[in-house]
Amino acid sequence: MSDVPPAGTAMDEVEVGEVVTFAKTVGESDVYLFAGLTGDLYQNHTNEEYMKGTRYGRRIAHGALLVGYMSAASTKVTERCTHPVVSYGYDRIRFVGPVFFGDTVTVEYRITGKDVAQQKVFAQVSCTNQRGETVAVATHILKFV
Repeated sequence: MSDVPPAGTAMDEVEVGEVVTFAKTVGESDVYLFAGLTGDLYQNHTNEEYMKGTRYGRRIAHGALLVGYMSAASTKVTERCTHPVVSYGYDRIRFVGPVFFGDTVTVEYRITGKDVAQQKVFAQVSCTNQRGETVAVATHILKFV
């Protein structure tokens, strides 16, 4: 990966080291709307009594909902770009801690590299809760088209 794009390219619009954040308190309605949209009505997300018997003790949000929050952070980077940018995908997504209803998740989206030849930008993404605990991580790839 090259860190320095040629002058005057679309990739000049995004800088290595740039950081954006997105924060959202996860409400019950967020989880139920997401469950309805995706069809993922698994009891981890929708059955409080079932979850009382687990190590979590209560319902947890979908990991894929956190990926949506990651996407919201990436949008903050791309919305100021004058050239078209698409998500090329997420690599190494890990859901390392539970997110409970009422938790506030903060996504930190950090540009870490560029591949000029392929017009790709790479970012490390981390999600933490209000206690500073990491709940999800990923690598995101943006592609200029």
